[in-house]
Amino acid sequence: MKQTVISVIVPLYNEEQVAYESYTRLKSVMESLHEPYEMIFVNDGSRDATPIILRRICESDPTVHFIDFSRNFGHQTAISAGMDYASGNAVIVIDADLQDPPEVIPELIAKWREGFDVVYGKRAERKGETLFKRVTSAVFYRILKNLSDVDIPVDTGDFRLIDRKVCDALKQVKERNRYVRGLISWLGFRQTGVEYVRDKRFAGDTKYPLHKMLRLAFDGITSFSIKPLKLSSYVGGWISVTGFSYLLVVLFLKLFTSHTVAGWASVMAVSLFFNGIVLMMLGIIGEYIGRIYDEAKGRPLYIIREIVNCSVPDNVVDLTARRPLGGGSDAILHVSSAA
Repeated sequence: MKQTVISVIVPLYNEEQVAYESYTRLKSVMESLHEPYEMIFVNDGSRDATPIILRRICESDPTVHFIDFSRNFGHQTAISAGMDYASGNAVIVIDADLQDPPEVIPELIAKWREGFDVVYGKRAERKGETLFKRVTSAVFYRILKNLSDVDIPVDTGDFRLIDRKVCDALKQVKERNRYVRGLISWLGFRQTGVEYVRDKRFAGDTKYPLHKMLRLAFDGITSFSIKPLKLSSYVGGWISVTGFSYLLVVLFLKLFTSHTVAGWASVMAVSLFFNGIVLMMLGIIGEYIGRIYDEAKGRPLYIIREIVNCSVPDNVVDLTARRPLGGGSDAILHVSSAA
């Protein structure tokens, strides 16, 4: 059997409306390259017909590998699982919603063959997205870039190609609150970008509503910067100095003048304002403590219920023997040994 040159990782969550179309377009692009390849579809606990569609695809196409999580572990974890199972010399990550066009893949590969270890897709234009999402995304990427000591490219997502050595290095990173695009930047290596126009979603609803975007933003900031913690110290010091100065003024007016201190309503307003800031700072500290707690528990990064058309790699532990499922198929429980 020829060595796999390209591995394509496709995380999915409730993508029954787009799963087959995604496979069809990826298949067309990969066949045009005339290189040995594999496509790894990772089902992140979908509750619709996504896993059924992917199993049927696997039955007719041995180049398609299917990994089925036991539940929803998150988009970034699904990407990590795909990398654990990928065997190609180059690994490409692309979402199933077809906003990142598969037709850009040959351009990524061309840059890789020029000698770059990481080739990320850079969004020159974003179709089908609201003004609010475009603005907030642009603001977030620039805030993260300024807060972090790592050079994380702006206006990029997870759509990228990484070399085998980068993939192997990423497997050594044990974090559970993962921000994969940031981790890849942290690893270093030679990196470059390819600009493309991001399309509208082919079908279905976005799997990254506002609360998930905020969660990803917190993961990105807390994983690559401690500046928010430093900000807590600075703000706390400023509040203390301001409060002590105000106390001295009040004492001076009380002891050395006949002026009475009035305006309790305004005092209460100021007090509530500063208490709000203190609670916000405590919340930031809590975010970091929560991540320490997650790391300390040592739970597996993910658990796999079933795999189709692929074998268990060395860095994944087989937990149980096979047991029959309905329809005569087998299920295997695996966990990432990156725990």
